[in-house]
Amino acid sequence: MRLLHRLLAAAIMAAAPLSGLAAAGEGQVRHGLAMYGEPALPAGFMHLPYANPAAPKGGRLVQAQDGSFDSFNPLILRGNAPAAMVPYVVQPLMIRSLDEPFTVYGLLARSVETPADRSWVEFKLNPEARFSDGAKVTSADVAFTWALLRDHGRPAQRSAYGQVKSVETPDAETVRFTLSAANYELPMLLALMPVLAKHAIDVDRFEETSFTMPLGSGPYKLGEVNPGTSFTLKRDPNFWGKDLPVLRGLYNVDEMKFDFYRDPNAMFEAFKSLLYDIRLETSTVKWLGGYAIPAVSDGRIIRESARFAVPKPTTGFVFNTRKAVFADIRVRRALSAMFDFEWVNANLFSNVYKRTGSYFEDSDLSSRGRPAAAKERALLAPYSSEVSADCLEGACQPDVSDGSGRDRTMTRKAIALMKEAGYELKDGVMRHARSREPFGFEIVVTTREKLQIAAAYADSLKLIGIKATVRLADSSQYWSRLRQFDYDMILETYVNSASPGNEQVNRWSSGAADREGSLNYPGIRSKAVDAMLAALLSARTPEDFKAAARALDRTLLSGSYIVPLYYAPQRWIARTARVRHPDRWPAYDLTPDVWWAESAAN
Repeated sequence: MRLLHRLLAAAIMAAAPLSGLAAAGEGQVRHGLAMYGEPALPAGFMHLPYANPAAPKGGRLVQAQDGSFDSFNPLILRGNAPAAMVPYVVQPLMIRSLDEPFTVYGLLARSVETPADRSWVEFKLNPEARFSDGAKVTSADVAFTWALLRDHGRPAQRSAYGQVKSVETPDAETVRFTLSAANYELPMLLALMPVLAKHAIDVDRFEETSFTMPLGSGPYKLGEVNPGTSFTLKRDPNFWGKDLPVLRGLYNVDEMKFDFYRDPNAMFEAFKSLLYDIRLETSTVKWLGGYAIPAVSDGRIIRESARFAVPKPTTGFVFNTRKAVFADIRVRRALSAMFDFEWVNANLFSNVYKRTGSYFEDSDLSSRGRPAAAKERALLAPYSSEVSADCLEGACQPDVSDGSGRDRTMTRKAIALMKEAGYELKDGVMRHARSREPFGFEIVVTTREKLQIAAAYADSLKLIGIKATVRLADSSQYWSRLRQFDYDMILETYVNSASPGNEQVNRWSSGAADREGSLNYPGIRSKAVDAMLAALLSARTPEDFKAAARALDRTLLSGSYIVPLYYAPQRWIARTARVRHPDRWPAYDLTPDVWWAESAAN
């Protein structure tokens, strides 16, 4: 992390004028704030483009989640808390539009002001904003929340909010953050900070798990709770912001119930029995063959698909490079060559998937098939030893097999790489040439579908004498092991945003490699990756941002930190007929917040 901070400091020194006038200049007051350029919606807009302001109010929406929960505070590392608290109960200063890559519009804050270099950001609160107990939301609450999450929040919050130099609250409706680092995204992250009620928080007990929902200012309050199994949110009839243009057509149901299932198959069966209303299908097997049921035939369940402009999720077998078994990049490349995507796609998934070849797949931020432009080459020049020539030219693609499940070209490549790394295949077992220890490792998964994929991969590895033991762990054990990096290999997915930024630091930076609870599952420690992260955070123009993102992609691909799997070009959505959504999808992602129940009687 120290290296990253030094790089960030260097970036801001290089970008700032010698006179320092940009940092001291006056800001521009806006109704919204875009990562680059201006917000697409003008001041005084009537509603978000993908919301139906005439949507009927009332009724109930039931959603399902896997696993369980033992807390209602998702802002701390301890415990398993549902994410529904924000924004349904606790609201942020501003709300994100899913029709733009990264733009926020006023919610608790009625306006935002920041200078061109974003060295500070000032929010003016809506004077009507109230917590659910009737108390006014003030700048003191905002400053209190920032300090609380900086000191006691999740790792990503501590890292981001720790880059604030000072906070000023000149009056009850004004709060100004002065920033200490060249992080062009940080004002956006502060705008998305959920605001807690200072008078209702016990700081000394904040990090304890609890079934008490924090006091918020949102449209819902906590209703019935069955610990670990389900909970219900009920509309607050006194919600202060129900007439805000940014919320017109949102939060249409009177009740939202969340049911939890420990078994994915049980959760699917519950949907087929109409026990919940929305299912975002991720299983190809289920999508292709699991919906041949009467409820679909007679129209009680409706299936849809939609394509969004956001980079596709990155799914793969993640190497824990903290373990000696995966420390050698030649070993990682050998094992990557042994994943037979063509066979898996044809035999398990009816060829509906495409192979992942980028950390920002299917987007303009991907380096796949694109030789590095001049700006990228300038960023990468000091780290040429960490970037492979084929990745620099946009040609570092996953290996393509003949689809037979026993491609000899791939096995020969893998065996040769293992030999270079000091291993040899003898009598059907891959062993270290000197110690004679057999090469083996464990793959930890959490679902039956992941178990199937891991088993297919383990079978391929047997062809070169490697034993991969696949272990199915329950949800609580699995996430506990991940927080402590206690695994050899996992099968995980990184969900991407249309505007990658600070979350990438929590995923890939050297500072996050040993920070418990971070998402740097591979344990990456790379000067090149850290430098590209710094460039990403300090980018001031769309062109610089794109160059930094593609350069970051090239450094990650060069390190072979995961065995890339596949992605679906479209999102698969199933819903009960009693719930509806606007005809127009958001450009970048799906949200049930604009859906409604067919009638208040349901």
